[in-house]
Amino acid sequence: MKVLVRNLALVGVAAGAMLHPVAAHAGGAGTTAGAGTTAGAGTAAGGGRGAGAASVAVAPSLPSLVAYVRNGDIFVSKGAAEKRLTSGGTHARPRWSPDGKSIAYLRSGLLWVMRADGSGQRKLSSRAASGPSWSPDGKSLAFASLSCSGGPGVYRIAAAGGPAEVLFPRDCRGEDLPAEPTPVTARTGSLSERLSTDDAVAWSPDGAKVAFRGGACESVYDACLSVGTVASGGEQTVAAYGGGSLQNRGFAVVPSWRADGAKLAWTAYEKGETKAADRPVHLVEYDTRTRAKRTVGGALDRELAYLDAGRGVATGQYGKGSWVMVVGLATGARTPFHEGSQPSVQPVR
Repeated sequence: MKVLVRNLALVGVAAGAMLHPVAAHAGGAGTTAGAGTTAGAGTAAGGGRGAGAASVAVAPSLPSLVAYVRNGDIFVSKGAAEKRLTSGGTHARPRWSPDGKSIAYLRSGLLWVMRADGSGQRKLSSRAASGPSWSPDGKSLAFASLSCSGGPGVYRIAAAGGPAEVLFPRDCRGEDLPAEPTPVTARTGSLSERLSTDDAVAWSPDGAKVAFRGGACESVYDACLSVGTVASGGEQTVAAYGGGSLQNRGFAVVPSWRADGAKLAWTAYEKGETKAADRPVHLVEYDTRTRAKRTVGGALDRELAYLDAGRGVATGQYGKGSWVMVVGLATGARTPFHEGSQPSVQPVR
């Protein structure tokens, strides 16, 4: 199947149209309030920001907690105050459990789990992993790691721990697991270079499918994004770049499902046949019924997590760094939330 992310007009608004203007901040209202909680609007607990960093005047209030990463540590917030859950750096890709009581994450490139308050941190697997995703019943986690074919594969492991088993590629099911690769603890290069090999996965809300980078489509295309059916191991290509009859280059990574399963979003990048056809890093939303695609958010927005049908949180460029932004999916309005990246939204029960 040949699916190409078509050139679409960016929906995003210019920085001057953002809500909640920011100002230079060096101490004051954003100093630490104790125990890792910040009383001010977005300054890192324990001095995570330097003098002169931008600070949101009034962070928007959200219906549930958002977990995100700043300076290699995981924070949670639903408004002005934030709490740091980890220390020491090397943490990435936090993902809330379906009941909102636990967070899966990467620590030094390995899969860990902790309670929502940061306690009970425990390692689940010694196999190098990329961005995890919970099964809807909360009993298992999917994560990406080297497959028997030599490319990225998707594994399943019980949330309580134990051996990992292969989900994709289907032909690797039942085969001996490959030698454990060296964990990736840091990515270098430009933004697009760092994102291009991010193997974060996303389990669908009904539990039937997993979205992931690569798959069988890599035998035809240079880069692709697949949706695999857990029961059968079959795969559907939803985005593809290069190879076959396609004359573009690019990638589609970090998939994310809307809670009803009707939409699937991912981070994309495209180099077209001409410079005019180039698309910098952007967000694509895919209708799982009609297969229609559209661009949401602004230029360089990435790593979308849905808040509801009309809003999401995404990583965006703001000031001189990366911020978690609240994004209006219909209007393109973008509101700074907190400095950081890789947001995940706690399910509302």
